[in-house]
Amino acid sequence: MKAPASTSGTAQAPQEPRWLTDEEQHVWRSFMEGVTLLDDHLDRQLQRDAGMPHVYYGLLVKLAEAPRRRLRMTELAMLAKITRSRLSHAIARLEKNGWVHREDCPDDKRGQFAVLTDEGYDVLRQTAPGHVEAVRQAVFDRLTPQQQKSLGEIMRIVAEGLQPAEAGADLPWLR
Repeated sequence: MKAPASTSGTAQAPQEPRWLTDEEQHVWRSFMEGVTLLDDHLDRQLQRDAGMPHVYYGLLVKLAEAPRRRLRMTELAMLAKITRSRLSHAIARLEKNGWVHREDCPDDKRGQFAVLTDEGYDVLRQTAPGHVEAVRQAVFDRLTPQQQKSLGEIMRIVAEGLQPAEAGADLPWLR
């Protein structure tokens, strides 16, 4: 597909896009189908087993792994790779379930901690075996050890490339 021609004689012609090759298009579409189906599969499993979406489960895991089962909200948004608005909504729902509560930061009047409650920890412990089995069946049981290693390396490269360190980067947790 060609870019449209300029109607004015002074404007520079737009640079031709770097279209995907047939093989790249195949890889991209396979990747997108896999990610979409995997996310739906894991979301349905967690909704069925624990009444929560996959992103909420991930938040509980991050809190369970944190010292004293608590993280500043800004750090939790960064670890979860989600916007602060989405995190605030998720934490409100988790609070309603009694699985998380918020605490004010003593040294920062604007900051808050999200804290995993004992009830939330129990829900996570009960849900984890089924979730791990769903992940294993959907991903790891289908791949050889070398494919697993390659997948991890590839996704690490992609994730690192999408998280520039320079100030002003447009990252979800900064929005």
